[in-house]
Amino acid sequence: MLERPDSGERAVLVHVNFPSETDQEDLQEFIELVRSAGAVQVAVITATRPSPEPRLFVGQGKAEEILAAVQAHQADVVIFNHALRPSQERNLERLLSCRVLARTGLILDIFAQRARSFEGKLQVELAQLRHLSTRLVRGWTHLERQKGGIGLRGPGETQLESDRRMINARIKMINKRLDKVGQQREQGRRARSRAEVPTVSVVGYTNAGKSTLFNALTGAHVYAADQLFATLDPTLRRIELPSVGALVLADTVGFIRHLPHDLVAAFRATLEETCQADLLLHVIDAHDAERRAHIEQVNAVLREIGADAIPQLCVYNKVDLTQDEPHAERNGEGVIDRIWLSALRGKGLDLLTSALTEYFQGVQVHGWLRLPPQAGAIRSSLYQTGSVLSERVDDLGRWWIEVRMPRCDIDRLLGDAASGCEYHSAISADLLAGTAQAS
Repeated sequence: MLERPDSGERAVLVHVNFPSETDQEDLQEFIELVRSAGAVQVAVITATRPSPEPRLFVGQGKAEEILAAVQAHQADVVIFNHALRPSQERNLERLLSCRVLARTGLILDIFAQRARSFEGKLQVELAQLRHLSTRLVRGWTHLERQKGGIGLRGPGETQLESDRRMINARIKMINKRLDKVGQQREQGRRARSRAEVPTVSVVGYTNAGKSTLFNALTGAHVYAADQLFATLDPTLRRIELPSVGALVLADTVGFIRHLPHDLVAAFRATLEETCQADLLLHVIDAHDAERRAHIEQVNAVLREIGADAIPQLCVYNKVDLTQDEPHAERNGEGVIDRIWLSALRGKGLDLLTSALTEYFQGVQVHGWLRLPPQAGAIRSSLYQTGSVLSERVDDLGRWWIEVRMPRCDIDRLLGDAASGCEYHSAISADLLAGTAQAS
């Protein structure tokens, strides 16, 4: 569909500083992105400008310097650490005679390599098509000209319109398939909600060590590597915490500064696992000098997807690369809000487990529910959720059930007059008088 030079792996990198911008791209992160994409860096060209040049993004002199680097190193692709307009990409490709890629296209390429699940591949294709639809004109410039004379009049926009319709039809089909996958995810979430199983979502900047921590806590074998966006497809695992019971831990895609909006939109169904979580484990690279900026970037994406109100427990990972020892910190209310650990070395994981236990025990209560004989369905649901610790039956056939469960669920049972439930934080000898141990 697109007439452009064949892409390769030898890449010239271009990074431009704009002093007037407060939130600039990071050169080292850009180099890591290129490495993660599998390209070979042959040259890095930097420049400083007050603002992007409308035609080539960089000045004519810098463009000629890039051309000289492409020719000297026989580069296959030039990658910009910035967002380029379609016209700028087209003009640069004409000048450099090689493929030109912007930051968004680079991230899309990495995602395309990492996608493994059916849903992940659909999401990546959706983001790619949305990105391509704005650049479709680049491959059909020879059809845009309306020449005079018999036999010289090209189809003009007809071919472009046809291709846009094909892309739009494909986008609609992918959206329908993703809707079905989203419905399946929603069914799973509703089932977990009915079973009163809390969900903990692992979030953080890319390459902070989320998958390594996930594997350490769950014993799973999720792919983990020292590269950006090693994890793309979300993974859910069930773990057991002492005195709390079952939790569902969700490993999610890493965030990055200026994450393309097409990707955020395409992965919204996946990110809903984060939006529906009871707690977020915000994994932070303790050894990263830019960790404060990365924390802000993650929180910005959480605000964008509507997950900023969910409680967070900050986990400072890779403490083995620093001078610190694993430890926990409490806020002014005495609640643990920061854990310092090393997921790779397995140091400090007990602190995290204790913090999770303390958190979920804090929203649970321990007491006795008295149920009438006709409340068998409620008793059954309590057993299904794993809330029952012990049970007794009195002479009137009423159940006395020792439970540990969320306070809100107990309030819901007590608020339903038809349930006939009574709750006692402790059970006295008088109340237990005449009861018999259930068989």
